[in-house]
Amino acid sequence: MAHAQFDAVHLEVRDTYAVPAESEPLRRFLAGEPRLSEPDEYWEAWAEAVKDATARGVTVRRVRVVTEPLSDYQRWLLTETDDNIEAGEDIRYIARHLVREVPADDAWVIDKTTVGFNLVDSTGKPAGAAVTTDPAVCGLYREAIERLWSLATPFAAYVNGLQ
Repeated sequence: MAHAQFDAVHLEVRDTYAVPAESEPLRRFLAGEPRLSEPDEYWEAWAEAVKDATARGVTVRRVRVVTEPLSDYQRWLLTETDDNIEAGEDIRYIARHLVREVPADDAWVIDKTTVGFNLVDSTGKPAGAAVTTDPAVCGLYREAIERLWSLATPFAAYVNGLQ
């Protein structure tokens, strides 16, 4: 996102992730324990990157394609998303059953010309990253994200609809 000049859009298509930095907050949520009052370094770094990008005029968006009923991970993520929005992200949700075609992999589309893939293994653990500027791949993800975005519900309305 540091190189974005106009926009950075993240497509999330998995119902669960196994990000090491998220294990303790997720465990606390599932155990009914309160959130820690102080954010961790992982989150602080992300929030600063978003704030820096938005301060430069970059639009940061995220669209989450989720299976309903929500997985434990996605239920937890709902409790964390206000932090992303406060940092400057615009986040929308769409139920998987409402859309026919969804790309198989999560990706960031930066300035409509670069796609960065968050690679994961079969258990959802991070397995690296890949970046491409291939116009066909960029076009595929750009079109998919814009189609999903136009159908998706803003975070606050999505949460209110769940209650």
